Parts: sequence; structure tokens; C-alpha cells
Amino acid sequence: MRRAVLTAAALAGALALVGCGTGSDSAKAELSVSASYMPQPVSADMAAGFLTITNQGGTKDELTSVTSDVAGQVTMHSTVGGAMEEKTSFAVPAHGQLVFKSGGNHLMFEKLKRRPEQGQKVTLKLTFAKSGPLTVEMPVESATYNPSTGH
Repeated sequence: MRRAVLTAAALAGALALVGCGTGSDSAKAELSVSASYMPQPVSADMAAGFLTITNQGGTKDELTSVTSDVAGQVTMHSTVGGAMEEKTSFAVPAHGQLVFKSGGNHLMFEKLKRRPEQGQKVTLKLTFAKSGPLTVEMPVESATYNPSTGH
């Protein structure tokens, strides 16, 4: 009888562990992009870009680079206490977000090949440390665009 109880307890424990690997707590990052936009550039050679990367997975990832067909290079920056600093990567937390917004983290499109106009879209490729790349069509808004989401 005691052996049957121990076997049943061991089996129940094994089933509980198997259940931990399923459901919404995925063992990998699940990335998506929303709220992307570029204010129409006022400069002929530089523009800014903003977006939100959401990770619904159970593993963090890292944004390691951004490229675009419209710019010679795209750099990533953080702004802390009014000081802008270029970054080589940004963490995308598990079950969290990485937000690029005006006055905070942002993208800089440098050495523009053409000046994007309001109503057009700019293509971006986001590269991550663990996940595959994401391609984003970023709409160009007016130079004074201020989204209701706050970024």
C-alpha cells in the first residue's frame, strides 16, 4: 500500500512539472511590434522613430540592431535626465515591453537616402539576440504628430 501511495505521489509530481512547460509562459520570446511611427523629418539627413516591442513569452530577448531601406544607418538611443546616449542593444523583458518614445528611448535614422514624407511608410528590420528578425512598416506622420498613447 505504501509503495502505491509513493508511486502515485511521484507520478503526480512528474505531471505537475510537465504542465509547467505549457501555456502562456512560453519558454521562448514571443515578440510583436505596435504603435510605430516616424515624424516627418525636418532635417534632410536625419529622422527619429518610435515603436513598442511587446514580449508575451516567458524568456527575455534583446534588440541588437535596426536597419532601414531609407537610412545609411539606424542607431538606438536612450535619454536619461535630458542626456542622449547611443546604445548597442536594449533588453526586451519576458512578459514585458520595450518602448521607444519621444523624450525617452528612440531610434535615429541617419544619413537618409531620401526624405520620408507624411503618408509614406518606411521599412525597418529589427534584429534580436535570440528570436528571428521582425520587419516593420513604420508610417510617416506629421512633424508635430503626438499620439494619444503618449509615445
